[in-house]
Amino acid sequence: MIYHVVPLADWDADPGRPYAPASLAEDGFVHCSPDEETTLIVVDAFYRGAPRPLLVLVIDEERLTARCVWEAAEPAPPPGVPEGTLFPHVFGPVDREAVRRVLEVGWDEAGRATGLS
Repeated sequence: MIYHVVPLADWDADPGRPYAPASLAEDGFVHCSPDEETTLIVVDAFYRGAPRPLLVLVIDEERLTARCVWEAAEPAPPPGVPEGTLFPHVFGPVDREAVRRVLEVGWDEAGRATGLS
């Protein structure tokens, strides 16, 4: 399974179509994380100010029709992620049938991501 962070409004925007976030048009791929721990670090690094509720899609890589490539973060991984960690990048829309679970990010009083439920 791979993980993708998305605000609820974006996930719900067009439920009849495959999910295609802005990063697909901007970067050419959908940014994903390799595991829950890395996902929470990514949330803290890049999504603290994102609209809430903030969701995490748990995606079955085998069910994607788009190509998924594991690559190093450019220019470097977020602080707290070990150097050399590979991130899954999905080079096309995410098929909704590939999403196995949708989890919500939990937050502490300081605004740090604490877990997924």
